[in-house]
Amino acid sequence: MNLVFIVLLVLQIAIFLMTLYAFVHAAIQRPDAYTAADKMTKPVWLTILGVATVLTLLLPAQSVLGMIIGACAAGVYLVDVRPKLLEIQGKSR
Repeated sequence: MNLVFIVLLVLQIAIFLMTLYAFVHAAIQRPDAYTAADKMTKPVWLTILGVATVLTLLLPAQSVLGMIIGACAAGVYLVDVRPKLLEIQGKSR
């Protein structure tokens, strides 16, 4: 195994864990919090994050497409949606 493969594999695992965390977090939030925060609905976010998690896991590490999709989907959720949901629900970050 060469260094590039190892780096891509570690990156794929990290992005998979990030998308999985975002999916679980989205799943345990109240559905009405999404509409109160003026964001897409809970089923839409669960679909986006679920597809991103599966693509990150199933596409090989050499194919960076799955990692890009997963990182973008989880990044938008964690940076934009998650703080608003926590603010609406009165939870600390």
